[in-house]
Amino acid sequence: MTTTVTEQAAVRKESPGAADGPRRRPGRIRRIGLPYLLLLPALILELLVHLVPMVIGIVMSFKELTQFYIRDWGTAPWAGLDNYAMSVDFNAPVGEALLHSFLVTVAFTLLSVGLCWLIGTAAAISMQDTFRGRGLLRALFLVPYALPVYAAVITWVFMFQHDNGLVNHVLHDQLHLTDKPSFWLIGDNSFYALLTVSVWKGWPFAFLIVMAGLQNIPRELYEAAALDGAGVWQQIRRITLPSLSAVNQVLVLVLFLWTFNDFNTPYVLFGKAAPEAADLVSVHIYQASFVTWNFGAGSAMSVLLLLFLLIVTGVYLAVTSRGRRPADA
Repeated sequence: MTTTVTEQAAVRKESPGAADGPRRRPGRIRRIGLPYLLLLPALILELLVHLVPMVIGIVMSFKELTQFYIRDWGTAPWAGLDNYAMSVDFNAPVGEALLHSFLVTVAFTLLSVGLCWLIGTAAAISMQDTFRGRGLLRALFLVPYALPVYAAVITWVFMFQHDNGLVNHVLHDQLHLTDKPSFWLIGDNSFYALLTVSVWKGWPFAFLIVMAGLQNIPRELYEAAALDGAGVWQQIRRITLPSLSAVNQVLVLVLFLWTFNDFNTPYVLFGKAAPEAADLVSVHIYQASFVTWNFGAGSAMSVLLLLFLLIVTGVYLAVTSRGRRPADA
């Protein structure tokens, strides 16, 4: 009997994992759950800042929420799909205005993204070779991106003034390219003014991303291509652009989403009432919600804009990923 008890005690002493196993499990669970616990405040903040207003906006789009129900919007009657039907009825004034704003936004976004990418890529490629003052030029190129939006756009507002603006002074008084000073903040010229500010503000971001992507391309490829007789344009076409395909995929998508949703630039440039030629969807939705006090229709337009961007993003990612699979294989 004494021998059996002694043997069992010896076995327990030699295999401490059998007795300590249940005690170690809570500590392991705590170690695994610690990262999720640290992420919990950020997730809660994300829910409060983004998802909760999004859900409330979707609910508001199904209500007849006008200025008469602002005090207690929960009592607003349900409108069903009436707000959506009114927004997509292009024969009615509301739908026609929304369609015009959408087409203006599409044209503006395509031109802005294309010019930002082109200027940013050209600047990044030109900054690859080492020369005196390269660091200073790189820093100067990033100034428009580093400036606060309101400070930068307000500066452009003064430059676009009709009587004493710098733009008219250079184009009309110095270069004599126009017969008379132009109005840049009203009329058809407002589209070009908005495009100029958007490109000036957005191309440094493209320059920064492309410049970072160029650091991953081995210099030996350019040296071998030069030995084979390839010129500068052939090197850019055959080496630089294919190597930047993954970077450009993300860059173009981010620029598209930022530009299509841009509200600060047109709002600061033109105020609450943007000219018809520069009536972007973001400002149009703001006017439908906070100027005409029809929050139900404005919420419906916002949901339609969200669906459009989701569809475009999904199609873009599907097409670009399909085109990249053979190269990866």
